[in-house]
Amino acid sequence: MSGVARDQDVDIDLGQLVRAVWARRLRILAITLVGAGVAFTGAKIMSPQFRSETRILIEPRAPAFASTQQANDASAGPLMDELNIASQVQLLQSADLLKKVINDLKLYNLPEFDDAANGSAMSSILVKLHLKKNPLENPPEERVIDAFVERLQVYQVPGSRVIGISFTSKDPKLAAAIPNAMANVYLSTQSGAKLDSNSEATRWLEPEIEGLRGKVSEAEKKVAEYRTSHGLLQTNGTTTFPAQQLNDISAELTRVRGDKANAEARAQAVRNALSSGEASDTLPDIMSSQAIQRLKATESGLQSQISDLQTSLLNNHPRLKSLRAQLSDIRAQIRQETQKILASIDNESKVADLRASELERQSDTVQANSARAGEDEVGLNALEREATAQRQLLETYLVRYREAASRADSNSSPADARIVSKAIEPVDPYFPKVVPIVVVATVATLILSAIVTMLAELFSGRALRAVDASREAIEAETLVEDRDTPQAAPVIAVVRKPVQPSMLAVVADEDPVEDVKAAEAAPEDENEFSIASVADYLAGSRAPLAIAISPTGDNGSAATVLLTRMLADAGRRVILIDMTGSGYPTELMAEDQAALGVTDLLCGEAAFGDTIHGDHLSDAHLIPQGQSDVRRAMRGVDRLSLLLDALAAAYDLVVVECGSADVAGVSRLTRSRDVEIILSLPEVEETIFVALMTEFQAAGYERVVLMSGGEAAEQRLGQAA
Repeated sequence: MSGVARDQDVDIDLGQLVRAVWARRLRILAITLVGAGVAFTGAKIMSPQFRSETRILIEPRAPAFASTQQANDASAGPLMDELNIASQVQLLQSADLLKKVINDLKLYNLPEFDDAANGSAMSSILVKLHLKKNPLENPPEERVIDAFVERLQVYQVPGSRVIGISFTSKDPKLAAAIPNAMANVYLSTQSGAKLDSNSEATRWLEPEIEGLRGKVSEAEKKVAEYRTSHGLLQTNGTTTFPAQQLNDISAELTRVRGDKANAEARAQAVRNALSSGEASDTLPDIMSSQAIQRLKATESGLQSQISDLQTSLLNNHPRLKSLRAQLSDIRAQIRQETQKILASIDNESKVADLRASELERQSDTVQANSARAGEDEVGLNALEREATAQRQLLETYLVRYREAASRADSNSSPADARIVSKAIEPVDPYFPKVVPIVVVATVATLILSAIVTMLAELFSGRALRAVDASREAIEAETLVEDRDTPQAAPVIAVVRKPVQPSMLAVVADEDPVEDVKAAEAAPEDENEFSIASVADYLAGSRAPLAIAISPTGDNGSAATVLLTRMLADAGRRVILIDMTGSGYPTELMAEDQAALGVTDLLCGEAAFGDTIHGDHLSDAHLIPQGQSDVRRAMRGVDRLSLLLDALAAAYDLVVVECGSADVAGVSRLTRSRDVEIILSLPEVEETIFVALMTEFQAAGYERVVLMSGGEAAEQRLGQAA
């Protein structure tokens, strides 16, 4: 590459690429016009292809004289099944149907359907190179079918029971005739299949019906003979004579027993009246007697005369004595008549008792006869079931035979499909479409010409520019230039503080950590463990959460801040949560050191949105340490996992700076092991690094990354501040 040293980093100059394309615009335009002309000429030279389509609706069809019930049964059949529609599509592409269409239209005489007659030069070359089978090796009929199938397309219209048949041909008339011919052949084939089924049904049913008629007659004859021989005569068509007789006797016995109970009750009522000396005038049997009524009338007359004479005569008067004697005689007659009525009622009760006894004797006799008849009915029922089954089967066969015979004519068995759209002769060719071909070829030629021009510019080296410094150096120079300008703020010296324990350590131990021992620094490999390398790694891994551990204190936290700003400058949406004990990230990033932060959120003294602040030197966001008591805040450390989940959904990366935390504190911070653990060591101390690496891997954290360069990061952040 000219103008660029081999050991220098290079970058692509997009402006140079655009200028190169613009400088060669006339050449690119000329090539584009040539490509458009070639496409137009090729489209005009190609033989036009015409396509037409016929559509068939698959639906159950029955003749006009078919009953509604039969039509409903047909509609519930397999014709509504999706698999049946797919089967009809395959039937339309069957070889027998295609051969019939080819023979009917005599397509074997057309050169369009013979690959050997109209073979192209490219086809001949492929045959000679043994990349294609020689069409002449196939029989003529097979060549015609292959050519026919290549131009045919049969498909099911999605979401319907409609099948489309489309055909492509150089002849527009043939393109319309073939789909229509295929539809007609298909309908005739379906109708013929129905006729064959009906004919086969009638041929099979005729001898079966004759045999069933004899079986039905024989079964009914056996039923009649059995009924006669066993005396199982039917009275009303449903019951036998013994059963009917038993029902009648039972009904009569119930009635006689009721009459007997009634007579006994009446007689008892009369006895009670006579024994107690009460008036029997109220009893129905006594009041209904004519003699009692006459005697009662005479008694009433005598009492009336006695009452009249007592007003004028003395009690010992002969007239009164005579009337009293007559009254006593009348009352004696009334008692005699009452005794006669009682005797009559007793006679009725005795007669009813005798009749009940006789009926009971008859009932026992009839029951015995009925039991024997029931045993005989078992055989009769078996014969009747056999006769009924044979009769029902005969009636079913007769119905099927009449139905099949009525559909023996071709017009009575329509196919379960109909043509809903016939193919018409197309006017415009289906292929080639001149305008779309020319437009696509023009755009493609233009794009390819521009790409070739840019590639040539890149390979020549004119579109490459040298990069003299790394990204960290450029940022450092920018910060220094900003510091040297009159508007820049004065340089703030960074004061090294003793290592403070992480906020997470408050949960594990109530006593603050005061001393942290330092080890000898290990040599630093900037290519693998630099801040920029870690930033590139996080950008590529797309990790939602990164936990930064700074065992040596604020210098490690400064590296984490610089890492966050690098990711923000690279276009990542990133937020840093300050969980350190010293609050050093808050000092570097927050404009207001008293801003609400994570401790205020955990104590419930601040809303979630009020704790998110912007970095004053980048597009990164920050959740500061806060002003609330750390020990009180860490009592709600379990809510931090919910906080991290919410932030991970809103940001590309959530960085949690934990300071000098241990594995136990990190485990309380997140329950998931799918996180990035960053060990921020400005100077690699082998003892600390190995110990932390071993602890985190033993705890199940598989992705642990080392990040060094914290001293330089602290100096640059101090200059930027």
